[in-house]
Amino acid sequence: MRHAALLRFSALLGATVLGTGLSAAVATAAPIENGPAQLPANRLPAELVAAVQRDLHLSPQEYLDRAAAAQQLRSYADDFRQQNPADFAGAWMGDDGVPVVAVTTTEAAARVADDGFRSRQSPVSADSLDASLAEFGRWVSALPREVSSQINSAAVDVLRGKVVVDIANSPIGRALDLPTAIANLQVVLSPPAPAPGGTPAVTGGDDYVTSSEDLATAPLESIEICSFGFAATDASGRPVSLSAGHCDPGPGPDGTARVYLPSGADVRASAPVGRFDRSTVGGPAGLDWSVIALDDAGVAAGLHEPAVRGAGGTTLTITGTAAPVIGAPVCKSGQASSFTCGVVAADRVETQLILGDGSEATIRGFASTACTLAGDSGGAIVTGTLALGITSGSNSGGAPSCGEANLALAQYGGTASLGIPIQAVAAESGTTVRTS
Repeated sequence: MRHAALLRFSALLGATVLGTGLSAAVATAAPIENGPAQLPANRLPAELVAAVQRDLHLSPQEYLDRAAAAQQLRSYADDFRQQNPADFAGAWMGDDGVPVVAVTTTEAAARVADDGFRSRQSPVSADSLDASLAEFGRWVSALPREVSSQINSAAVDVLRGKVVVDIANSPIGRALDLPTAIANLQVVLSPPAPAPGGTPAVTGGDDYVTSSEDLATAPLESIEICSFGFAATDASGRPVSLSAGHCDPGPGPDGTARVYLPSGADVRASAPVGRFDRSTVGGPAGLDWSVIALDDAGVAAGLHEPAVRGAGGTTLTITGTAAPVIGAPVCKSGQASSFTCGVVAADRVETQLILGDGSEATIRGFASTACTLAGDSGGAIVTGTLALGITSGSNSGGAPSCGEANLALAQYGGTASLGIPIQAVAAESGTTVRTS
């Protein structure tokens, strides 16, 4: 089903030099000038604190400090790249929490060091890597379906100065003749990972159900499960919720699909809280987002508040928005798997999403190592207390729990999730994320 998008890029993440075993030592970052403030450590939900300690081996304050340092690095890197496009080769947070800026010349390395950042030289600029990724995407889009389906994803790996292409270890995949004219390609063969069975229970909270049919009579297989992302307002100031575009099942009986808070006792008795206003999957920007217009019941339920829900009804207040930075700590919310945490493993990933009607869409976003289960699609991804992205899919969607997913996928590089950058979603949808 479309809401349970299963993405296979675990081998891609294994190809990077980033790991999830982060050192407890973290560099203290100066506050970001004019940047969004974050909550103090003592105001983080207990379940989020537990996830940060369990998955990242960081204290709450170290988690917030590292998230802030990543955004400071993002701001510096964007400015540096704009002023020196040929010299900039990427930026990331090291496992020790120290920001790193990659450059192509010794003169640029000296400037980076003078500005207080660790530098690393690379033979390939970020612009060249982006051009290679775009050219590869155009080549894939022209392939027959039976061939393109064997290409799981492609992503920029700035640590190695390559575009890593994840291809299925199948007869077609092994025989695939990649275009040699495209520079900086590196192939990784991905074995078919075992897909643990089971469907997680729907317990309410972040989850919602929707269908293109009347919920009272719709077949159970046509009822889809996803998660609310971030509260926002549209251009007219009306309350909306942002979620994944592939969660929109299409026009319902009255023109749009309704969204319901699920009833654990009887899904057909679920309470309506809004309807899909618009959505997109793919398109020129390759994003996967939807805007859910909230009705009075949705507002009364608190879905318009600047918070994301974790386990047991606890909430984390959102204080601003952020952009993905390789190595930055991230956590995702959702009732299916509660709070789980990881790091940004790639800030530019391109993959193909198979839609319910059999068509394909090219999706672009960022990859993290946080575990995501079926039903978490559309849910919120945060770094510190800042909104970072919306969950689009993962390689662990079919697992009954993150514990089993971690065991089953360990030999293939671990769990991997695809996030859609929230700042890009807000810009394209014309919405504003609500913050405190």
